[in-house]
Amino acid sequence: MNGPRLWLVRHARPLVAPGLCYGRLDMAADASASRSAATALAHALPAKVAGVWHSPLQRCELLALELRALRPDLASNPEPRIAETDFGAWEGQAWSAIARAEIDAWATNLAGHAPGGGESLAAMLQRVALALRDAAARAHDQGADMVWISHAGVARCVQWLQQHGPGRAPQAHEWPLQAPDFGAWVSVALPTQGWA
Repeated sequence: MNGPRLWLVRHARPLVAPGLCYGRLDMAADASASRSAATALAHALPAKVAGVWHSPLQRCELLALELRALRPDLASNPEPRIAETDFGAWEGQAWSAIARAEIDAWATNLAGHAPGGGESLAAMLQRVALALRDAAARAHDQGADMVWISHAGVARCVQWLQQHGPGRAPQAHEWPLQAPDFGAWVSVALPTQGWA
């Protein structure tokens, strides 16, 4: 028997200038694209879902609200642990305006360095691992899938945790680069209870 799965849904394209660093920067997403993504997701999801959690950032909340309008049974709760990386002082800056030495320092110590004085990857992995543990427990208890409406960085963290488990820090060359496109999703197996 296949166990419950986690639907990792990425918000629709945000309304932000190209080349801008944003993680926790809170901006709206394209409303029409959010509606289209919600329509596709509402049809794809199973009839029974253990829960829907969304990042508190408005680009994710908008998609969660659009989904609930189509499927009232899928009320979503904000979950801060599945918010995007905090880039600190880099937030809202053009990537080209960030000092090369600062970017190199981050690339050299991907897990431990906090870009812009924000959040290290190790800290993000820890919070996502805790959220993943709790989502898995809920899904297994209810025998149904979980849905996260979140970000590319969170999807990459889940990929890493699936492959390596919690506690191991990635090197830059190991870090997964693939994530769902804007408004798209992947469905992955949830860890067994007691994980993390």
